Amino acid sequence: MRIVEAVSVAISAMRSNKMRSLLTMLGIIIGIASVLAMIAIGGGAKEIVRQDVQKLGGANQFFVLRSRHKRVNNRLVRIRHNEYLKYSDVLAIEAECPSVSAATPQIWNWGGVLIQASGGTETRAGWNGVDATYTTVMDWDVKEGRFITDEDVRNASKVCVLGDEVATALFGNKSPLGQEIKIARDSDYHNRFGVKKDGRRYTERFRVVGTFVPRGTNLRFGVSFDSLAFIPVSTSQKRFIGTDEIQNITVHAHSVKDVPKAVEEVKSILRKRHRNQDDFIYIFEMHKGMAQLDKISRIIKITLGSIAGFSLFVGGIGIMNMMLVAVTERTREIGLRKALGAKRLDILLQFLVESVIMCAVGGAIGVGLGILAGEGMAMLAVKIVKIVPEWPAVISLQWILISVSVSAIIGISFGLYPALKASSLTPIEALRKG
Repeated sequence: MRIVEAVSVAISAMRSNKMRSLLTMLGIIIGIASVLAMIAIGGGAKEIVRQDVQKLGGANQFFVLRSRHKRVNNRLVRIRHNEYLKYSDVLAIEAECPSVSAATPQIWNWGGVLIQASGGTETRAGWNGVDATYTTVMDWDVKEGRFITDEDVRNASKVCVLGDEVATALFGNKSPLGQEIKIARDSDYHNRFGVKKDGRRYTERFRVVGTFVPRGTNLRFGVSFDSLAFIPVSTSQKRFIGTDEIQNITVHAHSVKDVPKAVEEVKSILRKRHRNQDDFIYIFEMHKGMAQLDKISRIIKITLGSIAGFSLFVGGIGIMNMMLVAVTERTREIGLRKALGAKRLDILLQFLVESVIMCAVGGAIGVGLGILAGEGMAMLAVKIVKIVPEWPAVISLQWILISVSVSAIIGISFGLYPALKASSLTPIEALRKG
């Protein structure tokens, strides 16, 4: 009953001094709102990066590429031997590396290649030689039809799956399934489609067997998988590059924690298969970029926390100042309550609850303003950073609870001294001062 009565008295006191209560809470409101707004923007940036990494297959994958140079004594030295990656390496990695869930080869030409549909429409795009595991590694769904199969790879079939941009450019809203397209062997801009200057044909015909759902442009590398035509890796080797070399192996570990172990397993397999040589490979780990982002995010949060802490400290001083004024103004009330039998704990609880309620209300208002400010700043960020169509404002329930809890703690900390001062007054002293 004491707490219910204390809450009632606290609300009555705040109502009777609305403007003073609002000004007192202003420091708490601004501190909480500013922190939540910045966390919303920072969380949105992190979500954008996470989505961007997902376009490349996720943080638990890494790329194995051939390198023609190695670093010796802090300088680059050309690699003399002729070891290179092969499709058999991909199969060995999948079969012999326990930490690897899947691996897929890639042989690409990213753009500038002329692709023509049977109806005469054409577009400049790219192609990528892959195998049946590609959709698993990239976590990418087929929109229509099917993807490349193991049989297509074994037979070096002339089939293809189109990215959304290529399919739209060539066929509009019509289904491209079963249609024939011609893909140039290179990105020669100086020759008309189909014939080189010496008159030799340099295009290959493919039957469209599927299309991908839209993927979007990757911000980090500025490439769009939607502007690629995907063909069997064996077909790209036989028809386009004329060698059994693989440009890149994309390896998918079971989890992000398994990536370092998977990297060592892959190196071991490649050493065994390439005369104890692994200096010709370069490995790029996606999760390291994410780890750097987390480090930057933590620094930002610490900085924001320090600024918010100072703001909340100032707000707490304001709360303490108001409560000291309230004790002075209500000295007579304190004396009367004590004379009528109120105990010291009752007076302490009354002023402490009033302080906590004021901070909690300020924190709640700050949370609301912080969410609105975060949404507004996210809309502004899209206009400033025009490379992203949407900037999410991410505020977790955890941060909201932390904000309200901090407000309550400030109320207890800065309201304790005025409450103790009020409760220590004797009835006679309080009535005399009042």
